[in-house]
Amino acid sequence: VQLVESGGDVVQPGGSLRLSCVASGFTLHHYAIGWFRQAPGKEREGVSAVSEYGGKTYYSDAVKGRFTISTDNAKNTVYLQMNDLKPEDTAVYYCAADRSTTVLFDGVRGTPVSLDAWGRGTQVTVSS
Repeated sequence: VQLVESGGDVVQPGGSLRLSCVASGFTLHHYAIGWFRQAPGKEREGVSAVSEYGGKTYYSDAVKGRFTISTDNAKNTVYLQMNDLKPEDTAVYYCAADRSTTVLFDGVRGTPVSLDAWGRGTQVTVSS
C-alpha cells in the first residue's frame, strides 16, 4: 500500500496548483482519502477529504471556496486543485487513506487518529 504525492511547486499569491495523490497496491476509491498539510513550526492540519466512492467531501474553513478535491478512478488518483493561493497555504501537503470514512473525516477535522496509509508529502510554497 503506497501513496505518492506530486505537483507541489513555488507559486505567486493568487496562483493555482493541482496536487496529485497516486495509489498503488490498493483501489483508491474503496478508501476515504484526505489531504493534510504542515507548515514549518506548526502542527499538521486537515485540509480536505473525500469519502470512499466519492459521495461526501470536506473542506477546512481555511480553504473552502478555493480548493477542490476530486478523484480519477481510472488513474487511481486523487487531486487537490488549489486556486487563489495565499502565503499561509505554504506547507508540505500529504495525502492519507483509510478504509473508514468516519475515521478519515475525524482525522481531517483534527481528532488524533491512526490512518491506514500516508504519502511522503509534496512542498507547496506561495511567495512573491
